[in-house]
Amino acid sequence: MSALLLRLAADDDVAIARTAVRDGDEVAVPDGPRLTCPGPVPAGHKVALHDLAAGSPVRKYGHVIGVTTRDIRAGEHVHEHNLGMPEAVDTSPTGRTASPAVPPRPELPAGIRRTFDGFRRPGGTVGTRNYIGVLTTVNCSATVARQIARRTEDQVLADHPGAVDGVIALTHGTGCGMASRGEGWDVLRRTLRGYARHPNLGGLLVVGLGCEVNDLRTLTAGLGTDPALPVCSFTIQDSGGTAAAVAHGVDRVRAMAADLGGAVREEADVSHLVLGLKCGGSDAWSGLTANPALGVASDLLVAAGGTSVLAETPEIHGAERLLVERAVHPEVANALLERVHWWSAYAERSGTTLDGNPSPGNRAGGITTILEKSLGAVAKSGHAPLEAVCRYAEEIPGPGLVFMDTPGYDPVSVTGMVAGGANLICFTTGRGSVFGSRPAPTVKLATNADLARRMPDDLDLDCSGILEAGTGVDEMGRRVYDLLLDVASGRRTRSEALGLGGEEFVPWQIGAVL
Repeated sequence: MSALLLRLAADDDVAIARTAVRDGDEVAVPDGPRLTCPGPVPAGHKVALHDLAAGSPVRKYGHVIGVTTRDIRAGEHVHEHNLGMPEAVDTSPTGRTASPAVPPRPELPAGIRRTFDGFRRPGGTVGTRNYIGVLTTVNCSATVARQIARRTEDQVLADHPGAVDGVIALTHGTGCGMASRGEGWDVLRRTLRGYARHPNLGGLLVVGLGCEVNDLRTLTAGLGTDPALPVCSFTIQDSGGTAAAVAHGVDRVRAMAADLGGAVREEADVSHLVLGLKCGGSDAWSGLTANPALGVASDLLVAAGGTSVLAETPEIHGAERLLVERAVHPEVANALLERVHWWSAYAERSGTTLDGNPSPGNRAGGITTILEKSLGAVAKSGHAPLEAVCRYAEEIPGPGLVFMDTPGYDPVSVTGMVAGGANLICFTTGRGSVFGSRPAPTVKLATNADLARRMPDDLDLDCSGILEAGTGVDEMGRRVYDLLLDVASGRRTRSEALGLGGEEFVPWQIGAVL
């Protein structure tokens, strides 16, 4: 026998190839029958454990992940060539009554850290970083904002080490050519307000052009920032043009930095942490290593009084019932189901389905359908009860586990969570990712050892030990939790060291471009 297979649940129809399988190799699950593979199977991909007739449901994780599109022999590779989506997946909103099966909040084990060192804000929030933000009303002012940040950041960092983490240009591609009411307008305004009020900003500069739909006056009037936050706003047209606006912005940022130069980190309770849970470039190992480990860390944070945020609605499709069963009230369950139903209809109106979500990289990594991807993705949320569901970029209620409705696309999803108040992001990846975010730092976890070896400068922790070395999921989750608190206290992530995060502010654009 040349390879062992990994079966995840007793009634699964498929198992995972631990290593690449060659044509004619014998394989088996522990204490199971030996199978001969009639063709090669890449590592992480699925092998049929018994004969499957065409039209048969196929189970992995103990759940249906698809339906066979032709007869499959025992030992055969199971993937896109012979496995497809069921004809229908029921995601319509349905009521339910409160169930005693709703889990209690996780308990915090003895000896777990309960504090981190952060920047206390006058309004009571705590930042994990201390940035000066240059926020734009419209794409037309993006270049000015970027030049202001480019001309000030290096000097600010040199003059105020440890007190100011940088100057970030928060630019986007909209703000005009849009209706001044409706869902698209509400989403943009919520996102901009959320960043303006974010606890990781110690100063704010707002730059407009002067004639845009998203006009500077009404935007700044409704920002709701703390009175103690230094805020300055101006338009390029009123400043005398591009060069004059850049010069004015540079002066204002330098003045803010001088005011922030004395900022120091202070000990704060972890209840002030809001953790965004994210996966991207997922593979077959995501649902077995990094995602469950992050789920343990999320449960620890919730048990300590913090808040965790699961997002990416298209990537819970088919696994939403696992969250519904944990909802604390029927209203929470129905709100989640309504969002999944909206996304199914939205995809259909656009001429696609939610099964179009798995990327070519996901599929190359062994994920065949969105149902399979979603079952692994939900593992990031641990086992805590689901306390609330909120719309994109809405303020995240806490404490506890919360779901935010976002697309699966990495920068758009994280932008929504940060706008809602997430001051820390944890991102799992199996294929590799160069994602970073500012002003909330991103911690990246590798799902497999090969990726950790190939991209060491981009990844903060290798979670492959769960499979490679027999490390317990709980133990790995504790490592993730401790790393998150270290980063919240100022430890730089690999993404920060590489300067990533300046291009990942991408508000979800909904509605007509006029």
